[in-house]
Amino acid sequence: MGLGSYPDVSLKEARDEADKWRAVVREGKDAIKERERQRREAEQNLHILSDIAVDAFESRKAELKGDGKAGRWFSPLELHVLPKLGKMPVSQIDQRDIRDTLAPIWHTKASTAQKAMNRLGICLRHAAALGLDVDLQATDKAKALLGKQRHTVKNIPAMNWRDVPAFYQSLDGGSVSELALRLLILTAVRSFPLRHLHLDQINGDIWTIPAEAMKGRVGATSDFRVPLSQEAQAVIAEATPFARDGFLFPGVRKGVISDMTMSKFMERRGMTERPHGFRSSFRDWVAEATNTPHDVAEFALGHTVGGKVERSYRRTDFLEKRQAVMKLWANKLSGPETADESLLQFAKRH
Repeated sequence: MGLGSYPDVSLKEARDEADKWRAVVREGKDAIKERERQRREAEQNLHILSDIAVDAFESRKAELKGDGKAGRWFSPLELHVLPKLGKMPVSQIDQRDIRDTLAPIWHTKASTAQKAMNRLGICLRHAAALGLDVDLQATDKAKALLGKQRHTVKNIPAMNWRDVPAFYQSLDGGSVSELALRLLILTAVRSFPLRHLHLDQINGDIWTIPAEAMKGRVGATSDFRVPLSQEAQAVIAEATPFARDGFLFPGVRKGVISDMTMSKFMERRGMTERPHGFRSSFRDWVAEATNTPHDVAEFALGHTVGGKVERSYRRTDFLEKRQAVMKLWANKLSGPETADESLLQFAKRH
């Protein structure tokens, strides 16, 4: 059994190593096999799950909205998986470990548990790509052990579209929260791009949202254009004096308003509905009160429409048709419907 060559290993070090391995032999073990076993164990300990999870997250940042800075990709792992499994060698994790870890939230926090399970599966595939010996079926086996979730998914509470105009017109205080809510309702966009709206993104009656800020458009090569009605442009003009560092809706101290700012505003009014629900209100109005084609209605919400091949041939973003729809919506919100008959007929034809 080699102990290393001189002068890399001194005579004293060689004697100490020899004494160590003679003691192993006296225990009836094969010293060489025991050394290999210890080396393998040491290698496994270098690849604990917490390190693999961080590495997997770093490699996927470019695919995530805002480089994942909000922490939403990593947080299910950080909160519900790593406290129990983070220090385990990833090669030793099996379905029983995963089951025991996620069982407490499998039914009570079903959506979070599913996200944690999915992220863990990504970590295992990442470890396999690094050449580690892992069980790629461990998450599927864990799901089988956990069983079907009893949790019923609850949609975000949304206001009936017939009630939205009255609420919109009540937002007359001129605060940042109210102005943000007004523009959110007028444009039917998600909270993230609205809260991060920068004045550089506005050009006349078009607001261009960067592709990376659009949920569901990961990897998109084109930005998303939002048509701005005259009412929406007026809201932007009213909010512009509040702008800081170019952001239209700044936070109290720094950055932009938080994700909860508008929700808390509605909550203080005793409402159960939430800001994201206005997208649903808009979509119901489009379906019930207009003859807008399905693809145009879905595109107005920033949804991906059609398969990959279909999208490669269809280059339009229906901007002109969406402008007409958003003008009708603004008229509906801001007071008595003033849309002329030609505009109504345009919406019905298209």
